[in-house]
Amino acid sequence: MRQNIPSGARWEDEVGYSRAVRIGNTIEVSGTAPVRDGKTAGDNAYEQTKICLEIIKEAIEKAGGKMEHVIRTRMFVTDIDQWAAIGKAHGEVFGEIKPATTMVEVRSLIEPDMLIEIEATAVVS
Repeated sequence: MRQNIPSGARWEDEVGYSRAVRIGNTIEVSGTAPVRDGKTAGDNAYEQTKICLEIIKEAIEKAGGKMEHVIRTRMFVTDIDQWAAIGKAHGEVFGEIKPATTMVEVRSLIEPDMLIEIEATAVVS
């Protein structure tokens, strides 16, 4: 059975995606940017990372999972020099869980003030 979890982001219908999809015990969370009320939220890489992870948590919980079910994250950042601030925020959420992760620098994201976008995979045990 497939469960699509929408977020209501303006891009979902235009691009044709869901915030998250659950099939069986696997939850895949789409690239999640720091967007609240239709606008980029957070003034720096640390704050934006925390917001992305809050949105991911909301999606995983709507799909019946928990953050401790996350086995992988992928972080796309526009300035790799901000890795320590991004890593700090990621570590505050995943310090005990320690999912596999990747952080790569990209040229830009969908909005110029977005500094990070995060994907996640969770397996509900």
